[in-house]
Amino acid sequence: MRKTVLLVIFSFTVLLANAKSNGLKGELKGGIRIQKAQKLYWENGFCADYASSSIADGSIHFGASYATSRLGSAMGSNAIKQDNYLVSAAYHFRHQKQFQPFTRMNLGYFHADYEDAAFDDLPNSAFLFPIDAGLSYQFSFPLTLDLSVGYHFNAGDGTSGPGTLYPVFYQFSICYTILKNK
Repeated sequence: MRKTVLLVIFSFTVLLANAKSNGLKGELKGGIRIQKAQKLYWENGFCADYASSSIADGSIHFGASYATSRLGSAMGSNAIKQDNYLVSAAYHFRHQKQFQPFTRMNLGYFHADYEDAAFDDLPNSAFLFPIDAGLSYQFSFPLTLDLSVGYHFNAGDGTSGPGTLYPVFYQFSICYTILKNK
């Protein structure tokens, strides 16, 4: 996990430095993501979001996130350690307003670490294809809050997919605007 976090931080730093030096037009945000699978774990992590006025007038946002139970329910407990890696594309309605309803399509990878050889026969990873919809609020200062409800189309049942990949999840993100070039 430490390598993954360091890779994300390094990539984000390179992207930010490159964006500033090349005069990238758009808005780049970074922050924390809090996720809850219905009737299961809290998963916390990091997120990034990019939108450009040259792409659909700023209505389309591209993002990436990492959420893990290691920073949530599994911290200091015997909960299963699981990781979610996602890239996303979202459409923000009313993108010029403070309240912005949105829909988002995500693609990614899920991995659960059962930590015991007795569970080696159980599926512990899956490709993810969740969608979510919600509301984004942009404050007058450089902070944005997102709240959404999502659905994993390939939730697991323990035999054909990871048993801890539940279909319904809730997500809350707090992002700070790092770069804003119009």
